[in-house]
Amino acid sequence: MTSIEVQDLIKEFGTRRAVDHLTFRVLPGRVTGFLGPNGAGKSTTMRLVLGLDRPTAGTATVGGHAYATLREPLRHVGALLDAQDAHGSRTGRDHLRVLAASNRIPPGRVDEVLEETGLAPVARHRVRTYSLGMRQRLGIAAALLGDPEVVMLDEPSNGLDPEGIIWIRQLLRRLAKEGRAVLVSSHLMNETASFADHLVVLGRGRLLADTPVREFIHARVQPSVRIRTTDATALKSALAGHGHDAVEHEDGHWTVPHARVDDIGRLASAAGVPILELSTQEGTLEQAYLDLTASETEFTAQPQEA
Repeated sequence: MTSIEVQDLIKEFGTRRAVDHLTFRVLPGRVTGFLGPNGAGKSTTMRLVLGLDRPTAGTATVGGHAYATLREPLRHVGALLDAQDAHGSRTGRDHLRVLAASNRIPPGRVDEVLEETGLAPVARHRVRTYSLGMRQRLGIAAALLGDPEVVMLDEPSNGLDPEGIIWIRQLLRRLAKEGRAVLVSSHLMNETASFADHLVVLGRGRLLADTPVREFIHARVQPSVRIRTTDATALKSALAGHGHDAVEHEDGHWTVPHARVDDIGRLASAAGVPILELSTQEGTLEQAYLDLTASETEFTAQPQEA
């Protein structure tokens, strides 16, 4: 199956280095989340893979070939970088028919992707009448048109309503399950955690992480235990007696950092502490991401003093 391979990639714009010796692979059969602060080099990297910009050094290939050398590229790579690319005076169906004809894709495939993306009812409406979410769906339809082995999407949830977000999540999972290599750039951490199997994280053009999602989170955010009781004094004493430094919260629950729920449950039970709630609080992708990229953010708003 086809993969995306980026090898020692460099892109400079004048004196600014947007991509700095970047190396990673996007493998088939999984969704790779492409993360990084604004200015990290994500969009530039995707443009380099698609041959829209030329690298200063290094290579970015699809299945071992530069995108520019691919015949009928939509059959190999489907991409959405800008939902505003479609000509506003064309209908959604005509936009896709032009793309299909230029890549020798059967016309019947146009109607298939219109159905798949939910645009069939508005297929004969002009693109300029489309909402942002509808334009986003049209861009995704174009990306799927050639039934490609590689799919690259930049902020695919942008402009979608809740139903659309659930739909794109399911679509991404299905594409990966079918054996395709899927690369998705997003700023929505919770949404990325819902569909990504693997992460590639950039900061100032450099590779910060290339790892499975779970490993990324567990390496940076320690899980904790959440517990509630009717006898806070007994709980605090029992925890302190076993070296746990618990934190009490305003709503009455306690957090025990760096602990396992089984150990805390046995400890409380042995001490006769009544338990109203006991659960594990897992780290989130957002917490892990912010921990990693805190020093890599190029544009940071300063907190306002009261």
